[in-house]
Order: sequence, then C-alpha cells, then structure tokens
Amino acid sequence: MSERSSATASVHIDNERVCVTEWRLAPGSATGWHRHEHDYVVVPLVTGTLRLEGRDGAAEAELEVGRTYFRRAGVEHDVINANDFEFAFIETELKT
Repeated sequence: MSERSSATASVHIDNERVCVTEWRLAPGSATGWHRHEHDYVVVPLVTGTLRLEGRDGAAEAELEVGRTYFRRAGVEHDVINANDFEFAFIETELKT
C-alpha cells in the first residue's frame, strides 16, 4: 500500500464550546486515522465522494455542497478524497 499525502487542516475557532476546522484534501489524500471525541457536524464546500475507512471496512460517501451532516462522538476512521479534484469541508466539533 502506498503512503497517502496528508489533508490540510486549518483551525478557525477552538474554544471551550466548539472547534471549527476547515479540511482540504487533494485527490487521494487522507486525514489520517483518528477518533472523534465529540459529536460533530460536517458541511461540505463542494460536492463529491469521500472514502471512509473504519475498523469494519470501507465505504464511500456522497456529500453535497451545503448539505449538513451530523455524527456522534466515537467514530474512528480515515477519510480519503476519492475525487480527481480537491475536496473541502468545514467540521464543527461540539464540546461539552
């Protein structure tokens, strides 16, 4: 397996209540394996496909620009850009 390039994360806000991060993934790049410690919301900035690799296997997710997605804490995965163009999204983690 070839090593993937890393996605770029730009933290916009990180305080006691939320962490807002802009993620940019070049084609084939990945976030790296991680666990979400908080509930979070994803807002895609473009429409496209992300490959989600988790402990139970892999799946592709079709995301639409502007459509909001909510996920619970505890998700463990690597997120890979399956498109031939840059994919970007805003992730807001909801801290308690």
